[in-house]
Amino acid sequence: MAISISVVLLLLILIVVFMRSGSLRFSHALVCVLLGFYLAGSSIAPTLSDGLAATADVVSSVRP
Repeated sequence: MAISISVVLLLLILIVVFMRSGSLRFSHALVCVLLGFYLAGSSIAPTLSDGLAATADVVSSVRP
């Protein structure tokens, strides 16, 4: 578990650096995909899923 969280944090930091630099290459996109897989397998996945579902509900209820 501790290794998984460390990898997730490392990949998250790398993604932030890539986004701030303004260039997203194939290798950078691969890091983003790996972060997604690690997040999906971590213990925080249900919390993230619930948060995204709640955000989607709020956005869908907003009328233009």
